[in-house]
Order: sequence, then C-alpha cells, then structure tokens
Amino acid sequence: MSDLTQRDLAPASLRVRPARSLYAGNARAVMFRGWRATRSTNWLVMVSGFFEPIFYLLAMGIGLGTLVGDVSTEGGQVVPYAAFIAPALLAVAAMNGAIYDSTWNVFFKMQFARLYEGMLSTSLGPLDVALGEIMLALLRGALYAVGFQIVMQALGLNLSWWALLALPAVLLIAFGFASVGMAITSYMKTFQQMDWISFVMLPMFLFSATFYPITVYPQWLQYVIQALPLWHGVELVRGLTTGAVDWGMLWHVLYYAVMIAIGLVFTTKRLRALFLD
Repeated sequence: MSDLTQRDLAPASLRVRPARSLYAGNARAVMFRGWRATRSTNWLVMVSGFFEPIFYLLAMGIGLGTLVGDVSTEGGQVVPYAAFIAPALLAVAAMNGAIYDSTWNVFFKMQFARLYEGMLSTSLGPLDVALGEIMLALLRGALYAVGFQIVMQALGLNLSWWALLALPAVLLIAFGFASVGMAITSYMKTFQQMDWISFVMLPMFLFSATFYPITVYPQWLQYVIQALPLWHGVELVRGLTTGAVDWGMLWHVLYYAVMIAIGLVFTTKRLRALFLD
C-alpha cells in the first residue's frame, strides 16, 4: 500500500488524463486500418486517380504538344511541351490523391461513420489520428508518383538525374495538402460546404502554370498565383525533372514545411476539441 500514490487511489472519473492522450505513438494503426478499408472498397477510385494524369499527359503533352512545340520554363530553359507539363501533372496527382483522402474520406469518417470518436476512446490520441490519416494520403500519393514517373521515364520526359528527387518532393507536396485538407475538413458540417473544396481546387489546377508558363499572365495575377500552394509544387517538381536546380527551390520546400506545421496543429487541436474536451 505504501507504493500506491494518491492518484492511483482516486476514482477513475477524477483521474487526470495521461500526457500521452495527445499522442500515443501508434499512428500506423490508423493508417493500416484505412489502407485495408480502401483496398477492399475503394480500389477502383484509386485506380482511376492513377490514370487521370496519364490521360492528361497523352492528350495535352503528346497530342497538343505536337502543335505547340517547345516552351520556355520560368528560368528560361527551353524544353518540349510534354516535358513541361509532365512534372506539373505529377504534382497535381499528388495533390489530388492527398486531398481526396484527407477531405471526403475524413468527412465521412468524422460525420457519419463516427470512427474518430471510437478511436479516441482508446489509447490513441488526436495526433495519432491526424498522422495516421495523413500517412494514408501519403501512401496513395507515393503510389501515384511512382507509377507516373515510370511513364515519364518511358516517354523520355525526365530530362535530368535530379528527377530521382521528384519522389520525395511529391511526398512533401502530398503531406502539405493532406495536413491542410484534414484541418479544413474538421470544420465542415455539410456536403454543401465540402463542395467549396472542389471550387478552390479546379482554378488552382488550371492557373498554377500547369499547362503554360506563368509569364502569360499580367504581373498582378502572377503574384496571386505564386501565393497558391500548387504553384510551389509545380515549380519544385519541374525544376527537378528538367535539371533547373538552384538554391531558390528551398523557398518551395519551406512553403510546404509551413503548410504541414499549420495543418497538423489545427487538425490536432480540432480533433481534441471535438472528441476529448
């Protein structure tokens, strides 16, 4: 009895939650659960997401590219049109995969399946749930990126050995979008609110120097585009695949590092407020 503390003798309802209630170090359990569910029910959606950027590449890069010819990157490097849009489509594929898993999937699990409420009633903490769902989005983004890079290599669109670093760059992009996407989704209550995500994603996809150089826009609009997260991802991957690597690319990396930090903080706080407080 002398070894028992006052906390050990206190009623369970009065005990203070342990410090690990925020993070139990078991995010992989959340990820594995999500992967098994996706593999058994949503595999067709994953396959369609893999082929979508390939169809864009074949239609725009190979088809339209025969009419466009060569284009200049922001750094002044002249490359074939297919080699110009291929890295942009790689960044878009990472964004789309991460956004789908961290928004619509999370919205269903939170509002209808009530999965997170059950998870947080165990030893798992809100940071475990956030990291687990983000890791699931990263896994999906990695599958898309590897497959698309194989296609790029087969078509001769990787113009530099720096393209080997495009995979970790794509994972960074997916991590940033997944973190922010899950944070935003935690505040959504209805399907109508979720439609705003698509409303934002479509113009970002079209205007982030994906299909043509940013210099075609007026200067004031260039500043707006350069504030968008996808533009930073497109420039980062394009620089690696074309070999236009310089110290300025660290600015793009820093942008996504800040995205990740903000997303994780807001997601963790929101899940804790919803299910633990």
